[in-house]
Amino acid sequence: MGRYIGIRREDKSRSERRVPVTPEDARALREEHGIEAIVQPSGLRIIPDEEYRRTGTVVQDDLSECDVIFGVKEIPPELFQAGKSYVFFSHVAKGQSYNMPMLGRLMELGCDLIDYEKVSDDSGRRLIFFGRHAGIAGMFETLWALGRRLDWEGIANPFGSLRRVHEYAGVASLQAAARELGAAIRSQGVPESLAPVVIGVAGYGNVARGAWEILEQLPIVRIAPDQVPLVAADPQATRHVLYVAEFREGDTAAPIVPGTTFDLQDFYRNPEKYQGQFERYAPCLTLVVNCIYWEKRFPRLLTTSYLKGLYAEGQPRLRVIGDISCDIEGGVEVTVRSTEPDAPVYVYDVRTGEAVEGWAGAGPVIMAVDILPSELPLDASVDFSRVLRSFIPAIASADFSMPFESLELPPEIRRALIVLRGELTPQYRYLEAHVRGPNRTAT
Repeated sequence: MGRYIGIRREDKSRSERRVPVTPEDARALREEHGIEAIVQPSGLRIIPDEEYRRTGTVVQDDLSECDVIFGVKEIPPELFQAGKSYVFFSHVAKGQSYNMPMLGRLMELGCDLIDYEKVSDDSGRRLIFFGRHAGIAGMFETLWALGRRLDWEGIANPFGSLRRVHEYAGVASLQAAARELGAAIRSQGVPESLAPVVIGVAGYGNVARGAWEILEQLPIVRIAPDQVPLVAADPQATRHVLYVAEFREGDTAAPIVPGTTFDLQDFYRNPEKYQGQFERYAPCLTLVVNCIYWEKRFPRLLTTSYLKGLYAEGQPRLRVIGDISCDIEGGVEVTVRSTEPDAPVYVYDVRTGEAVEGWAGAGPVIMAVDILPSELPLDASVDFSRVLRSFIPAIASADFSMPFESLELPPEIRRALIVLRGELTPQYRYLEAHVRGPNRTAT
């Protein structure tokens, strides 16, 4: 009898349409490795159930035959089955309090947890991700949001021609729409009251590279961060291009001790010795696009108190913050909640501290969709499945009853094994304080 893996239906969001394994890759796993996939039916999934059936894949609700179950997003605690192995984006590695009940229940049931986010090579580079598609969708949504905001302000602008990401066929269609926008900017320019448009992209990883795929379809001029204030104040700056600066760690943080040189490795080892300095650029930026990985020990890009002060003086240049990373009250502190693809933005009202859905109000527009790749569900799923497929045979054949030290798994997957038979693995034992702490609720 062949080995069985389960593909669960996604149920975290009304807009989640991605799949971890496509029908063609399910067929390849069966034909090349004798691994049978059982897929739960879904009327929301971008790939219809019938496409799986056509490749000989079983579609049914019951996954009890499957030792390993793959998903995309978090799984409701009540759906875990005792002793099973689960592979999905768990969002627990930072001790996220909202997911500790889920992690606790998984541990109580003696399950195993492999987190895609932690699958990495020897240098720590992530291998299985949706980051590129998050960057593509997030950058496009941010430009769309700029158009809506300017329309509300009564400023005619070329960005207003953009539609929502999910209204396009895929990545190629988005790129074509961006090129059309670029042609309009070249010929008509941006509004004089807005010029020059200066965009700050924080980060340079997979997400940022996706954002650049959209930006590079536009007439852009790359500038260094230290040029941002000069360009923003230059009356000769052209209206027919967009100025874009990439911000790295040394641009967003500086040593607290005067005269000390920024050192990247020291910054990661001792972030308490550094303070944020990105806010000095904020008055000069039209758009902020946040693509950085953030933890509490690092300085923020933008704080609530700073933005309240910036907007207290009236409408500043900064109109939209595209928080693609979407860490709640994280690197961008006014990202107070995430949004859904069908309602992607809100205004952080600097007077009340409330998140007001839409693009009208006194404060920055925040784009904070936390499932951005789901706006490009087919492209994202095909790329993701192609990479994941190469790891599935080793995961499906692993004997998870073995001790961690003896478990036969590729090192890339071993690094991502957070829980084994209900116990945190050595690398993740720091989570014990979180899962057993005051944030834990009964399950």
